[in-house]
Amino acid sequence: MGIRIVLDTVGGDNGYGFCVSGAVEGLRQNPDIEKLYLAGHEDELTTELAKYDYDKDKIEIIPATEDISPNEAPVKAVVKKKDSSLVKGMKYIKEGKADAFISAGSSGAILAGGQLIVGKAEGVMRAPLAMLIPTSDQPFLLLDCGANVDVKPEVIVQFAKMGSVYMEEICGIESPRVAIVNVGLEEEKGNQLVKAAYPLLKETESINFTGSIEARELPYGRADVVVCDAFVGNVIIKLYEGLAKMILMEVKGAIMSSTTSKIGGALIKKPLKGMLSKFSASNKGGAPLLGLNGLVVKIHGNSKEAEVISAISQCAGYVRNGVNDKIIKGFENEK
Repeated sequence: MGIRIVLDTVGGDNGYGFCVSGAVEGLRQNPDIEKLYLAGHEDELTTELAKYDYDKDKIEIIPATEDISPNEAPVKAVVKKKDSSLVKGMKYIKEGKADAFISAGSSGAILAGGQLIVGKAEGVMRAPLAMLIPTSDQPFLLLDCGANVDVKPEVIVQFAKMGSVYMEEICGIESPRVAIVNVGLEEEKGNQLVKAAYPLLKETESINFTGSIEARELPYGRADVVVCDAFVGNVIIKLYEGLAKMILMEVKGAIMSSTTSKIGGALIKKPLKGMLSKFSASNKGGAPLLGLNGLVVKIHGNSKEAEVISAISQCAGYVRNGVNDKIIKGFENEK
């Protein structure tokens, strides 16, 4: 059976238009996709799709009449709004009609739906939200970055295993280096969670554990998989985002400050754009919720066409390589 993906077209900041254009192009770039479902308001999607030339057998609308807003209580919304695009789309995963689900909607509802509707794979204690983070070298996978604020040491080990499989199969990194976020490099340092998880990670033969990593070393690509609880992980990504925006604003301000600097800016425009593309989310896909009975991917709320295309390609690669089966297989004997 081919690759089947559901794209939630409701909930993003930029409307459904970018989802439709991204879906058409994502399908063109991944011809082995058997079916791309667009979940949302049927009339709007039908009108928008009429603007494009595409394989009519490969795109199908999942009509939905209810919306879930970011302001709603996630669990309550998922339970009550059964005709929302998010719930109907995730049910396609649960019922085996699709392999992956993508949404720019409410983060809380996506996490709740992933747990309640799609469900955790057998043996998985917690499903982490994972995100590829740019560095001066190659990106690293940070998990958990938003799903589980409080976890046990054994859960951190599971995060490391899932992250290792993802980096091997999706990013092609052989024996990815695993590190745990800490306040120092010494084994005896850290809070209670890190101190308890460190020896467990060290004893796990199926991962390439390299020890602790301090936050200041993250931007230099000295680990491929970085594990932590979601409190720490979310602080890291929010600081990353804020600092990147601040630096970019300062660089732009410096370039525009005088005639001489403007000339210099014009001379470095091309290499500067190349450098900035490394830090763009548009070519890295979304943040997958790993360890479920299917793939659920969260893309940024302000995603546009490029991010949608990237997420579709990410999901297609995930399914092609059987990543979910490989993750689940690793936990068959765990409880």
